Amino acid sequence: MAQRIGLVGKKIGMTQVFADDGERIPVTVIQAGPCYVVGKRTEDRDGYSALVIGFDEKPLRLVSRPEAGLFKASNVKPQRVVREFRLPAAEVDKYQVGQAIAPSDVFADGAPIDVTGESKGKGFQGVIKMHHMKGMKNTHGTHEYFRHGGSIGCRLTPQRVHKGKRMSGHMGAEQVTVQNLQLYKILPDEGCILVRGAVPGAKNEYVVVHAAATRTAYKVKGQGKEEVRSKNPLKASKKAAAGRG
Repeated sequence: MAQRIGLVGKKIGMTQVFADDGERIPVTVIQAGPCYVVGKRTEDRDGYSALVIGFDEKPLRLVSRPEAGLFKASNVKPQRVVREFRLPAAEVDKYQVGQAIAPSDVFADGAPIDVTGESKGKGFQGVIKMHHMKGMKNTHGTHEYFRHGGSIGCRLTPQRVHKGKRMSGHMGAEQVTVQNLQLYKILPDEGCILVRGAVPGAKNEYVVVHAAATRTAYKVKGQGKEEVRSKNPLKASKKAAAGRG
């Protein structure tokens, strides 16, 4: 299991910012702070080491008695979302129960991150929208069969429908992790982060932001060192048409 620190946040929505070179960058705003250390998990007591982090204060009337006791012991106001982040024992010892964690304490501008959230629910959908099937031709002789899934098996062999057969069903509303997004900028005064890339979920949904599991640096294609210009006029005209000239 990957052991990396993260934060809980709320997806606010999308906007755009302009880079120093004038590039317009679409970003998603995530309210990722302040988060509070609600508790710790230790090897001796729990069998593993982890940090318990809470986010977004909620009214006391919505808190159950066991939850109220937990938050009272940690000297933290009741939190709506509580998540565990497994970390080495040495990393857990760096934090104190009740401590507030800001995005700048965990991440840095331009760092690659992974965002986990619940995708938008789309209800019960057919095979064309759900699995991008082709469907039947809308020609003479085809009736009420344009968007059907077709045959799903044989009667004699194997006398059943294979497991994993792509069929209609409930679409969306499931946990999704989008990897290797760019944390474009941290807004410390607002406790927000600007993320470049597709963040799962609808507005005001809660997400979990981790340090990227498979990448240590984020590189934007087309930025950085200028490519060697081709002397071929045909290639140059194609680049100009694509807006890269």
